[in-house]
Amino acid sequence: MAFDIEMIKAVYARFPERIAAARKAVGRPLTLTEKILYSHLSEGAASEAFERGKSYVDFKPDRVAMQDATAQMALLQFMQAGRDQVAVPSTVHCDHLIQAEVGAVKDLTKAKDKNREVYDFLASVSNKYGIGFWKPGAGIIHQVVLENYAFPGGMMIGTDSHTPNAGGLGMIAIGVGGADACDVMAGLPWELKFPKLIGVKLTGKMSGWTAAKDVILKVAGILTVKGGTGAVVEYFGEGARSLSATGKGTICNMGAEIGATTSIFGYDEKSAAYLEGTGRADIAALANGIAAHLTGDDEVYANPESYFDQVIEINLSELEPHVNGPFTPDLAWPISKFAAAVKENGWPAKLEVGLIGSCTNSSYEDISRAASLAQQAVDKKLTAKSEYTITPGSEQVRYTVDRDGFLDTFGKMGGVVLANACGPCIGQWARHGADKQEKNSIITSFNRNFAKRADGNPNTHAFVASPEIVTALAIAGDLTFNPLTDTLLNEEGQAVKLDEPQGLELPTKGFAVEDAGYQAPAEDGSTVDVIVDTDSERLQLLESFPAWEGTDLKGLKLLIKAKGKCTTDHISMAGPWLRFRGHLDNISNNMLIGAVNAFNDETNKVKNQLTGEYGEVPATQRHYKQMGIGTVVVGDENYGEGSSREHAAMEPRFLGVRAILVKSFARIHETNLKKQGMLGLTFANPADYDKVLEDDVIDIIGLESFAPGKPLQVVLHHADGSTDTIEVNHTYNQGQIEWFKAGSALNLIKAGV
Repeated sequence: MAFDIEMIKAVYARFPERIAAARKAVGRPLTLTEKILYSHLSEGAASEAFERGKSYVDFKPDRVAMQDATAQMALLQFMQAGRDQVAVPSTVHCDHLIQAEVGAVKDLTKAKDKNREVYDFLASVSNKYGIGFWKPGAGIIHQVVLENYAFPGGMMIGTDSHTPNAGGLGMIAIGVGGADACDVMAGLPWELKFPKLIGVKLTGKMSGWTAAKDVILKVAGILTVKGGTGAVVEYFGEGARSLSATGKGTICNMGAEIGATTSIFGYDEKSAAYLEGTGRADIAALANGIAAHLTGDDEVYANPESYFDQVIEINLSELEPHVNGPFTPDLAWPISKFAAAVKENGWPAKLEVGLIGSCTNSSYEDISRAASLAQQAVDKKLTAKSEYTITPGSEQVRYTVDRDGFLDTFGKMGGVVLANACGPCIGQWARHGADKQEKNSIITSFNRNFAKRADGNPNTHAFVASPEIVTALAIAGDLTFNPLTDTLLNEEGQAVKLDEPQGLELPTKGFAVEDAGYQAPAEDGSTVDVIVDTDSERLQLLESFPAWEGTDLKGLKLLIKAKGKCTTDHISMAGPWLRFRGHLDNISNNMLIGAVNAFNDETNKVKNQLTGEYGEVPATQRHYKQMGIGTVVVGDENYGEGSSREHAAMEPRFLGVRAILVKSFARIHETNLKKQGMLGLTFANPADYDKVLEDDVIDIIGLESFAPGKPLQVVLHHADGSTDTIEVNHTYNQGQIEWFKAGSALNLIKAGV
């Protein structure tokens, strides 16, 4: 569980020289983001004058963090890389496979039995290759990382889209696919398009019902789910310095919902207090020694419009609590306008369940503030009208809030404590009655609320708010209740009003834990055997993808033309499919089953051009593969938004899809496609999406001279004998083109290239 103090010393030692060189090269003051990026350049990346949003740059991250659902495929790939040990400190966290059903103890016991072979594999492969292993029940990856590994000025990649949570402690932390993690663990540089910069200036200071969560809910409303794509969001100002480190983590965590590469806050007194409070005073002391380098230059923040590509200003003193949703995290409603929105849109006003916790809002501060409202409910003789669940972020947080009486308070209000795991936030929720698909409303302090995400019911209207607002609305059982202004009738028929929530950023008696759940790897893993049953339905050793044939791709069939939002949940669903995350063949049976077919407005029903019949997407694709025919998937805007799961790229690659052609990509998904040797293409003219017809046979022309910045051509052969030739763009650089030619990035690693 050591936080690699010598590595941190080395990072800080190079900061002054690297930053001075970068400042000289660009001829101007630097943002915090630029300081950290420039200080982590790979040896071959000598120039600091990178063009934002265009230049691909090689970096050397300090850490890798993996959650159990994505770690399976990442480590199966790493096993093929021919390395004896990971090259950088790395950890695996078992948080995604624990299903919430009745309560923490029973759910965790059931998960350990149900997922034993996966946990045994992850523990053994971690033990062999020098990877720290956090056992099931230890906590959610991002909270555990914030408590143990995140440090100001560091750079980390993680196989989860909410890795940016560590930005709350001033770390550049970026969500990636498992192939990227494999590269870094193998000691190779990690490539990223140099991001654009969005500055968010926070003034004033929050009070009352407003929480850090409301900052990102407001920002999501401004930027939308794709407004941060290709950019790092850097928060600064007096308001930023007033927020707790975990509050900052909440904001950075949910930056994934605006498509941001990552988000970050500078190092300050709150950062130091959190480091000291979590047993890392020595890191705080080191950071204090270079504090000027762990924030943007004064000139940048004095005149941000000159240094950021976009600037947003929010006055925390005036910020209202927000509720976002339903069905998308960027539909933002100030609490004063939310009740009217519920009525005008006909959303179910009765609140069925309130859920707090998750990686976004599971800190001591979050739980203590929510508990203050639960205590009010008890004291004021109010009975919670909705079901109410609590998900602690880590065993350390759970143990501490239990010691301090908060869990007992929730119990008196009728709350149920779930395991220290992702649970309902990622669809791991055995919600009773969800199969009836009744129209209903829930509210969470989670980050995502796409249709069917939490419980599989497309009619569940999921809303996102702070833990405080979630708790208040759960007590009321009514979405139209405004706790800032409205009263409730208690058991004695009296009208009572909830007081403003109160809480503590850090426990006054310090954090405590009996068993944090950490397992250190063997010092010498050469004799350790990795446990994989050859007959397993859940784990499957990988075989290399075939190399490119060296010719243009002709005679491809259209598999599906996806209409509207197509997230990684639509491409490769979670929930019950999580059990197959280590078995590529089996999980490929969920490929694109959630995507809406533009030709019939149905899901999982596409035309098989060979038979003329309609069938399920995976079965249709398997038939094409059996017949040796490649296919193309066509999609809409921001294709692949959502989680970092590379299965959404590996499944179509495995089943024989040759190209994904869309109006625009979400960043992580586009990179994942490239890593797996897939063609990720965009319409030069988005209106050409409409030219794609159901029975089209497709040629991709220009691959024999495939080069950076050079468009390709797609020829659509229609069933009536006519054709359309359209131009398509790509963002492949020369290195990525070599991945495509080799069949995947991993193929090059194995070849020693």
